[in-house]
Amino acid sequence: MTGNRVLLLAPHPDDEVAGCAAAIGRVRARGARVFVLYLTTGIPAPQAQWSWRRGRHAARVVRRREEAQRAADRLEIEPTMFLPWPSRELKTRIAEARTIIREQSERVRADALWTPAYEGGHQDHDVASFLASGFARELAVIEFAEYNHHAGVRSHEFPTTNGDEQVLTLSAEERTRKRSLLELYRSERNNLGHVRLEREVLRPLGRYDYARRPHVGVLFYERFQWVPFRHPRIDFTRGEDVCAACVKFCETGVDCRPSYTCNGVRRP
Repeated sequence: MTGNRVLLLAPHPDDEVAGCAAAIGRVRARGARVFVLYLTTGIPAPQAQWSWRRGRHAARVVRRREEAQRAADRLEIEPTMFLPWPSRELKTRIAEARTIIREQSERVRADALWTPAYEGGHQDHDVASFLASGFARELAVIEFAEYNHHAGVRSHEFPTTNGDEQVLTLSAEERTRKRSLLELYRSERNNLGHVRLEREVLRPLGRYDYARRPHVGVLFYERFQWVPFRHPRIDFTRGEDVCAACVKFCETGVDCRPSYTCNGVRRP
């Protein structure tokens, strides 16, 4: 695993635990410093929630942030910022997020960037992957699998492999520790049941065309879009919407993803 000064992009508070808690422990054991930038609050905007829950939105954000801080203390990692943007809206903040990632990576003198994989698990995860890819010329960019729906629900397994994967088989101690870290996120206990504890898998960021869906078939966050009404727990965003946001950003003329493709155009 690459990096002596790692900046970890957490689209939501809990991704640092669900995706790579054991990996963090191992690089910390060899003396690396790990910083974490939380890209959203992890909670959808108030207007996306049931009307009777909207009044408690601010308290839910505070609770999630407190859970993240406790997890960071236990992991011995260093939060850099908790961005105030709601979950499911990172695709509307790409330009701002890119600027902040650059500022924070320079501030902590990062030599590696860790990000969730482009696997259709959550739309914010996929946008984080797109954002991280823009720094591949400057930093070692490592992606970690969390969960996807390629050939059924899969945890800690990339939709496709390329031979660069590093599979970490968690020891009994690491499994126990990860379970206890997940339990710190009590506000998310109903959403973390699919996270398995047997292994974690990381690799150098793959070569993605972010104008294309992460894989064929239904994405993880699209699984329940057949529901005929707007249930707050269901993300009704399509994979194509995320792709369109990435393409739109590339069309601004920013050299956002060196050596990766966007809408069939390879960036030099």
